[in-house]
Amino acid sequence: MNTNKEALLLRVLVFTLIISVMNGMMFNVVLPVIGKEFQLTASQASWIVTGYLIVYAIGTVTYGKLTDKYSIKGLISFGLWILAAGSLLGIVATEYWMVIVARIVQAAGAAVIPALAMIIPVRYFAPEKRGQALGTSAIGIALGNALAPIVAGFVSSALSWKFLFVIPLLSLAALPFYRKYLDDERGGSEKMDYLGGALLAGTVATLLLALTQSNPWFLLTGMVLLILFIMRIRYAEVPFVKPAVFQNKAYSAGMGIAFLLIAISPAIPFTTPQLLSKVHGLSPALTGVIMLPSALVAALLGRKGGRLADEKGNPFLLYTASSLLIVGFISLSLVVGATPVLISFFLVFGVLGQSYMQIAISNTIAQTLPKEQIGIGMGLLSMFNFIAVSVSTAALGKVLDGGKTTLQLNPLIQDKTVFVYSNIFIVLALFVIAMTMLYMLQFGRKSKTVHHSSAS
Repeated sequence: MNTNKEALLLRVLVFTLIISVMNGMMFNVVLPVIGKEFQLTASQASWIVTGYLIVYAIGTVTYGKLTDKYSIKGLISFGLWILAAGSLLGIVATEYWMVIVARIVQAAGAAVIPALAMIIPVRYFAPEKRGQALGTSAIGIALGNALAPIVAGFVSSALSWKFLFVIPLLSLAALPFYRKYLDDERGGSEKMDYLGGALLAGTVATLLLALTQSNPWFLLTGMVLLILFIMRIRYAEVPFVKPAVFQNKAYSAGMGIAFLLIAISPAIPFTTPQLLSKVHGLSPALTGVIMLPSALVAALLGRKGGRLADEKGNPFLLYTASSLLIVGFISLSLVVGATPVLISFFLVFGVLGQSYMQIAISNTIAQTLPKEQIGIGMGLLSMFNFIAVSVSTAALGKVLDGGKTTLQLNPLIQDKTVFVYSNIFIVLALFVIAMTMLYMLQFGRKSKTVHHSSAS
């Protein structure tokens, strides 16, 4: 693929990523409105988001696996049409159950986008260009995060929350370009292990339900399904996930580190709106305005992060990301009770650091995989990322539900009403330091070696 086609393909990928990320986040803003319209409790209304995210998580690894058998062009066409079908169902929904079904169908289609956003840069770009390609993809994620609350607030206020279902239909505009620039290359013709896939889907769904519902029975069911899944992939003739993927020690170590590093990513998008609303009394629209600059900076500098990975290696980018995160978290712990303008300024460091961290860890893991394992390997990474975010969000929610605390980790903060927020950011800064040291021990030298060899 020549340079012009690469650039066009990346632009189309960024566009669809923006739509996908927005679609996942927009309904958070309008849950109270939907709950009031259908006379739902908060927990009932939350299924509009929970149901979507569970299917989304399962879908990312499923599409990754399907690239072993079907062409990327065919899969993304299928996914975008399913996303459109779910959106149309949501537009005409008159009952709550119809909204839930619409969101689940949307998720079944939209999950193709994050899965292939990791696979396309690895499969279609040379090793020395992958960092930049992943960095460009990160632009879509950053812009989607930035635009979601603003677009949701405007559309639901000016029109109706149902018009949020119209926005994903815009992704169909990208379909002709994918059909043009992606090839028809398929993976092997091996049989699909549907039982193994079902066990993995059941494991992910029940474990995520255990987290979101705090239900021990879901946890027990999830553990049983996990054991059955492990047995299945060990003894099946053609397993859904080949054990060789996890026997790759570098990949397994990278997945563990990625899980822990990505777990910090909800800290800003989840905790900051709570801070701005409960401490500073800002509306959702003003909260979006405060958070917008950081997302725009991350979008503008996303490709720069990718170039750093290509030119200086993944460890350099990861250490840069860690430095930005540490500065951002410590600074935020100091200004949680100050003017929102200061919070907006220091959010830039944290959001940019998270964007660079995603690029560095994705590129690091991609380099541990042989070509025949890229589809399932990167699909599993997408799923692990989501599970990490879910675990972290649940943990942060529990901490914030606890309300005020007398524990003071930052001695420079005197306002007791913001102790809990300040403490969260201090703990996250320490966590980043620990995880960076772990990455350094596992990948510091190895990643440099891979980078230099590929560059030469």
